[in-house]
Amino acid sequence: MSLANYQFNYSLIKNENKPVILFLHGFMGKIDEFDEAIALLSNEFSYLTIDLPGHGKTQVLGSDECYTMPYIAQALINLLDELQINTCFLVGYSMGGRLALYLTLHFPERFSKVVLESACPGLPTEAERLARIQQDYQIGRKLIRSLEPDDFAEFLANWYSQPIFGDIKNHPKYELMIESRLQNYPLELDKSLRFMGTGYQPSLWDKLNNIQNPLLLLVGDLDEKFIDINQKMAEVCSFSQLKIIPNSGHNIHFENTSEFVQNLKMFFG
Repeated sequence: MSLANYQFNYSLIKNENKPVILFLHGFMGKIDEFDEAIALLSNEFSYLTIDLPGHGKTQVLGSDECYTMPYIAQALINLLDELQINTCFLVGYSMGGRLALYLTLHFPERFSKVVLESACPGLPTEAERLARIQQDYQIGRKLIRSLEPDDFAEFLANWYSQPIFGDIKNHPKYELMIESRLQNYPLELDKSLRFMGTGYQPSLWDKLNNIQNPLLLLVGDLDEKFIDINQKMAEVCSFSQLKIIPNSGHNIHFENTSEFVQNLKMFFG
């Protein structure tokens, strides 16, 4: 669907009279990110999945500011309007979780319940943000040198060696996940990282106490960094609950799909 500055690649699976869940993937993910979870959820819900700008087959037709969180958030609201979805459930993973949090704060009436998987509200100080921008710039330089498939595959192997991902490389479907990631374009991913990365994103910490939407925070038991972040979020968000999911690192819906789905069912039920 073409909207101002974007040509979105999306999928809407409708099950009659079933509420819609909007799924937002993480950095280097795409429209198929939650396919296994959706298969287990079966026909209990309707499902809207999408390639976020900089990922998959979605095309950005405007300037670089169209890769920033405020522009993407408004574009998603416009997409919901076009699809005549007034309210829905919202699930966001990692980068998609940061976007989901932004959407919840700025368009609270559109999302009846929200699940944030391995998400954060940004960085609280300018010094931290500047350091992260510099770090992401260096990562971006590696991306734009990874245009050949073998180089991109090596980049992905290094990416998933980060401690937050726990034991993900030993997952039986790890290679299938990498095949999906390889369908992205490094130059587009670089733009997403630069303009929607944690450093570029304004901090949302001071706005968390404004949230009145029911909020489920999910973190993996092997992801110590995000356990600490989400415990602090839960202290501030009075309408939130925190669940630590066993046998998983940062990517819970991939590593422990059944537990992830069970938590969604209970929360959205």
